[in-house]
Amino acid sequence: MHHDLFLLENKIALVTGASRGIGEAVARTLAAHGAEVILASRKIDDLKRVEDEIIKAGGKAVSIACHTGELDQIHHLFNEIKSKYKRLDILVNNAATNPFFGDVLSADERAWDKTFSVNMKGVFFIAQQAAKIMKDQGGGVIVNVASINAIRPAPFQGIYSITKAGVVALTQSFAKELAPLNIRVNALLPGLTDTKFSAAILSSPDIMKIVLPTIPMGRVGKPEEMAGAVLYMVSDAASYMTGACIVVDGGMLA
Repeated sequence: MHHDLFLLENKIALVTGASRGIGEAVARTLAAHGAEVILASRKIDDLKRVEDEIIKAGGKAVSIACHTGELDQIHHLFNEIKSKYKRLDILVNNAATNPFFGDVLSADERAWDKTFSVNMKGVFFIAQQAAKIMKDQGGGVIVNVASINAIRPAPFQGIYSITKAGVVALTQSFAKELAPLNIRVNALLPGLTDTKFSAAILSSPDIMKIVLPTIPMGRVGKPEEMAGAVLYMVSDAASYMTGACIVVDGGMLA
């Protein structure tokens, strides 16, 4: 396959949750392949670190603070994008939260609402706003970051798993409706990945003794290994793929 299929020059890409972990790795990868990357997350200082490092490496990036669970902040983000760029070619809908780690009988409404506000409501309305821009310009690509928990819910992650199953359904719904508009919509389903987001699991020797044997490759994934799959999905190499879920989990679901 010719390497030019993976070039993203002259593309404008938005990556949410870009201040660390998978989002940061994705932003760096897209910038390294020529895209101008808009970095979004709650804390501007964390975003500026990523922005500065991308620019030092020869890439293009700009930071915009946005709490993706708040509709007014989502609207502000897209007003900024439309004002500055007047287009959006790529969305990587990565921002997520998992504030509750416990059994479903202990979960309360606050945990439910907080998780759904970011993982479902935010993902939906960010995809919607991006798709409206893409429709007007004649096409684009959306990648929603779900989880293998969407397929096999993990213990003590019930609400989170439910929201990620919702992201898969959301991805398929958008893919079917937007395909005639030349907008492709796919999902990444990461397995256990070495990020701050997974700290509750990674920092527990007792949990890791149980989890690691279930991963055939015998190790935790790296954020950069998730970014490679996203690069494929947003590139012309995946031009006939929409509504798909790519699992990157070291063989855990095999």
